[in-house]
Amino acid sequence: MQTGWNENRALLRGVAAAPPVFSHANHGVSYETFPLSVLRLSGQRDTVNVVASRELLAECPAEEGKELEVEGEVRSFNNKSGHGSRLVITLYARALRPGDGEPINDLTLAGVLCKPPVLRRTPLGRDICDLMLAVNRRYGRADYLPCIAWGTLARRCGALEVGDGVRIAGRLQSRGYTKVENGVSYEKTAYEVSVMQLEAVEDA
Repeated sequence: MQTGWNENRALLRGVAAAPPVFSHANHGVSYETFPLSVLRLSGQRDTVNVVASRELLAECPAEEGKELEVEGEVRSFNNKSGHGSRLVITLYARALRPGDGEPINDLTLAGVLCKPPVLRRTPLGRDICDLMLAVNRRYGRADYLPCIAWGTLARRCGALEVGDGVRIAGRLQSRGYTKVENGVSYEKTAYEVSVMQLEAVEDA
């Protein structure tokens, strides 16, 4: 996998939907997590989980209801606990500041496709394509990010192959759905990148 052109940049502006709680500690640094609610133009809200160091939160506290602007990267990890989603998507904060202005939900990602695209059609006849994008980090690890495209863009995505390099512009969205296991219904939330623009990237 080429690394020279891999990108992972996110800028979100919204409202803290709950106070931060402890997430984990790594190399002596403690991290907390809180949900950030970002209003769409449609009036719906995307609620994404932000992970920030206690140092960042000390400089810019994330009280519930406070408007915040978060700059960082979309991260993924495998949940092996057996509870909740197997692939957990979060927004890792590199900068945190008070928000002021209209909601923002902008992502730029560049990486390679690690699974064959799945092109399908909704019951109403609209094309939709699911992608899995692998984006390298600096130190050898990669984030595996589910992406979704619609319409003409979905048909373009459906023609891609595993190993193709792409650059995507879009937003990080949350989507509620119902899952039935052993006859019991559970309300769950999926996180994915809604693709607005896509271009091919040649190997560096």
